[in-house]
Amino acid sequence: MKNVCRILCAATLLASSCFAVGASNGRTLYKWVDAQGITHYGDRIPPEYASQERQIINSEGVEISRLEAQKTPEQLAAEDQKKLEAQQSQERDKNLLSTYASVQEIERLRDQRLTLLSDQIKVTSQFLEVLDGKLKKLRVTSMHFKPYSNDPNAVVMPDQIAEDLVHVGNDIRTQEQNLQAKRNEEDIMSKQFASDISRFKELKGIH
Repeated sequence: MKNVCRILCAATLLASSCFAVGASNGRTLYKWVDAQGITHYGDRIPPEYASQERQIINSEGVEISRLEAQKTPEQLAAEDQKKLEAQQSQERDKNLLSTYASVQEIERLRDQRLTLLSDQIKVTSQFLEVLDGKLKKLRVTSMHFKPYSNDPNAVVMPDQIAEDLVHVGNDIRTQEQNLQAKRNEEDIMSKQFASDISRFKELKGIH
């Protein structure tokens, strides 16, 4: 333990003396920390530490600048994403101010578009009810034929009824997907308009 302390003290004294010599010669020194956490000074940085954060110190020992550590691809990608989001936010603010003159204008457009979506949802819902009714009738009819009928004398189901069952079932699934998509669109649109109104008020200083 004593040997370790002597080594560390010697290293510290050596670094201090090197720094003093460098300072007296008017040189600019670099300061960096190695993998063991030991601080070093020198007019050149070893290649293995060139990509990490380091400081530049003047002849008086004052830090005059700091060189950031080399960034990872993930950090660079995150910065690019942040810049893109900031740019998009600025564009959104610009569009809001150039498109609308008042909150009432935004609300009118919101009501028009939501009403249109609401009407489309009603039409799709009504169509689904018709399809559901048609499917129920087809299923009742199919019970008179093999393989669904318990009557040993029942005949095989006609191809047309089998095809109708498949087609109506597919139509129902398609319309259910359409209905869900419209409802999702309605929810997203409602939230987007609420956000636009809130941001417009903020930009205009409306309380």
